[in-house]
Amino acid sequence: MAIKNFKAPVNKVEKSDSDKILVSKYMTTKLITFKPGQTVLEVMEILLKNNISGGPVIGNSGEVLGIISEGDCMKQIAESRYYNMPMNDVKVDHHMVKDVDTIAPDMTIFEVAHLFYTSKRKRFPVMENGKLVGQISRRDILKAALSLKDK
Repeated sequence: MAIKNFKAPVNKVEKSDSDKILVSKYMTTKLITFKPGQTVLEVMEILLKNNISGGPVIGNSGEVLGIISEGDCMKQIAESRYYNMPMNDVKVDHHMVKDVDTIAPDMTIFEVAHLFYTSKRKRFPVMENGKLVGQISRRDILKAALSLKDK
Protein backbone atom coordinates (compact mmCIF):
# COMPACT_ATOMS: atom_id res chain seq x y z
CA MET A 1 0.00 0.00 0.00
CA ALA A 2 1.31 3.45 -0.92
CA ILE A 3 1.94 6.14 1.67
CA LYS A 4 -0.49 8.96 1.47
CA ASN A 5 0.24 12.57 2.20
CA PHE A 6 -0.61 13.26 5.82
CA LYS A 7 -0.78 17.03 5.36
CA ALA A 8 -4.19 18.49 5.83
CA PRO A 9 -5.56 20.44 2.89
CA VAL A 10 -4.53 24.07 3.00
CA ASN A 11 -7.17 26.68 2.37
CA LYS A 12 -5.74 29.70 0.63
CA VAL A 13 -6.93 32.84 2.31
CA GLU A 14 -7.22 35.87 0.10
CA LYS A 15 -5.92 39.00 1.74
CA SER A 16 -8.38 41.82 1.89
CA ASP A 17 -7.34 45.33 0.94
CA SER A 18 -7.14 46.20 4.64
CA ASP A 19 -4.50 43.46 5.14
CA LYS A 20 -2.27 44.74 2.35
CA ILE A 21 0.59 47.01 3.27
CA LEU A 22 0.04 49.86 0.86
CA VAL A 23 2.33 52.68 -0.18
CA SER A 24 -0.31 55.19 0.95
CA LYS A 25 0.20 54.11 4.57
CA TYR A 26 3.98 54.67 4.58
CA MET A 27 4.61 57.46 2.07
CA THR A 28 5.65 60.93 3.10
CA THR A 29 2.93 63.44 2.34
CA LYS A 30 4.49 66.65 3.66
CA LEU A 31 7.09 67.05 0.96
CA ILE A 32 9.82 69.55 0.45
CA THR A 33 9.67 70.32 -3.25
CA PHE A 34 11.87 72.33 -5.57
CA LYS A 35 11.30 74.60 -8.57
CA PRO A 36 13.26 74.32 -11.83
CA GLY A 37 14.44 77.93 -11.52
CA GLN A 38 16.04 77.47 -8.09
CA THR A 39 19.82 77.35 -7.93
CA VAL A 40 21.67 74.18 -7.08
CA LEU A 41 23.23 76.04 -4.13
CA GLU A 42 19.73 76.74 -2.73
CA VAL A 43 18.86 73.06 -3.12
CA MET A 44 22.02 72.00 -1.27
CA GLU A 45 21.16 74.32 1.63
CA ILE A 46 17.59 72.96 1.82
CA LEU A 47 18.74 69.33 1.63
CA LEU A 48 21.21 69.84 4.47
CA LYS A 49 18.87 71.94 6.61
CA ASN A 50 16.07 69.36 6.38
CA ASN A 51 18.28 66.26 6.50
CA ILE A 52 16.88 64.84 3.26
CA SER A 53 18.65 63.40 0.24
CA GLY A 54 16.45 64.77 -2.54
CA GLY A 55 12.98 65.69 -3.65
CA PRO A 56 10.63 66.29 -6.57
CA VAL A 57 10.92 69.29 -8.86
CA ILE A 58 7.47 70.75 -9.43
CA GLY A 59 6.21 72.98 -12.23
CA ASN A 60 3.81 75.92 -11.87
CA SER A 61 0.77 73.66 -12.35
CA GLY A 62 1.94 71.18 -9.73
CA GLU A 63 3.20 68.63 -12.25
CA VAL A 64 6.35 66.62 -11.50
CA LEU A 65 9.12 67.77 -13.83
CA GLY A 66 11.96 65.83 -12.28
CA ILE A 67 13.86 64.82 -9.16
CA ILE A 68 16.91 66.56 -7.71
CA SER A 69 19.17 64.70 -5.30
CA GLU A 70 22.42 64.95 -3.41
CA GLY A 71 24.03 63.00 -6.22
CA ASP A 72 22.90 65.57 -8.79
CA CYS A 73 24.34 68.33 -6.62
CA MET A 74 27.61 66.41 -6.23
CA LYS A 75 27.84 66.11 -10.00
CA GLN A 76 27.47 69.89 -10.31
CA ILE A 77 30.19 70.45 -7.70
CA ALA A 78 32.58 68.18 -9.58
CA GLU A 79 31.78 69.76 -12.95
CA SER A 80 32.15 73.32 -11.68
CA ARG A 81 35.55 72.46 -10.23
CA TYR A 82 36.66 70.65 -13.41
CA TYR A 83 35.60 73.47 -15.70
CA ASN A 84 36.53 76.19 -13.16
CA MET A 85 33.02 77.66 -13.38
CA PRO A 86 31.13 79.38 -10.55
CA MET A 87 28.08 77.57 -9.16
CA ASN A 88 26.12 80.64 -8.09
CA ASP A 89 23.67 80.74 -10.97
CA VAL A 90 23.42 77.04 -11.97
CA LYS A 91 19.72 76.10 -12.05
CA VAL A 92 17.99 72.92 -10.92
CA ASP A 93 16.47 72.23 -14.34
CA HIS A 94 19.95 71.64 -15.78
CA HIS A 95 20.86 68.96 -13.22
CA MET A 96 17.63 67.26 -12.18
CA VAL A 97 16.72 63.79 -13.40
CA LYS A 98 13.93 64.35 -15.91
CA ASP A 99 13.03 60.72 -16.58
CA VAL A 100 10.94 60.19 -13.45
CA ASP A 101 9.29 56.89 -12.59
CA THR A 102 6.17 57.37 -10.47
CA ILE A 103 3.99 54.93 -8.56
CA ALA A 104 0.40 54.76 -7.35
CA PRO A 105 -0.62 54.90 -3.67
CA ASP A 106 -2.44 51.58 -3.91
CA MET A 107 0.69 49.58 -4.72
CA THR A 108 2.00 47.27 -2.00
CA ILE A 109 5.34 47.81 -0.35
CA PHE A 110 6.45 44.46 -1.79
CA GLU A 111 5.84 45.68 -5.34
CA VAL A 112 7.71 48.89 -4.62
CA ALA A 113 10.58 47.06 -2.91
CA HIS A 114 11.01 45.11 -6.15
CA LEU A 115 10.99 48.37 -8.14
CA PHE A 116 13.64 49.85 -5.86
CA TYR A 117 15.78 46.76 -6.27
CA THR A 118 15.50 46.61 -10.06
CA SER A 119 15.65 50.33 -10.83
CA LYS A 120 18.32 51.44 -8.33
CA ARG A 121 16.17 54.51 -7.54
CA LYS A 122 16.14 55.88 -3.99
CA ARG A 123 12.70 57.50 -4.05
CA PHE A 124 9.52 57.44 -6.09
CA PRO A 125 6.96 60.23 -6.35
CA VAL A 126 3.48 58.90 -5.59
CA MET A 127 0.87 60.13 -8.06
CA GLU A 128 -2.91 59.88 -7.94
CA ASN A 129 -5.11 61.24 -10.74
CA GLY A 130 -2.11 63.08 -12.20
CA LYS A 131 -1.34 64.88 -8.94
CA LEU A 132 1.62 64.45 -6.61
CA VAL A 133 0.26 63.08 -3.32
CA GLY A 134 3.48 61.91 -1.69
CA GLN A 135 6.84 60.28 -2.00
CA ILE A 136 8.14 56.93 -0.82
CA SER A 137 11.77 56.16 -0.16
CA ARG A 138 13.78 53.05 0.52
CA ARG A 139 13.75 53.96 4.20
CA ASP A 140 9.94 54.03 4.21
CA ILE A 141 9.90 50.50 2.78
CA LEU A 142 12.26 49.33 5.53
CA LYS A 143 9.97 50.85 8.17
CA ALA A 144 6.98 49.06 6.64
CA ALA A 145 8.84 45.76 6.58
CA LEU A 146 9.74 46.12 10.25
CA SER A 147 6.09 46.67 11.06
CA LEU A 148 5.43 43.16 9.73
CA LYS A 149 7.45 41.45 12.45
CA ASP A 150 4.76 42.32 14.99
CA LYS A 151 2.04 40.63 12.96
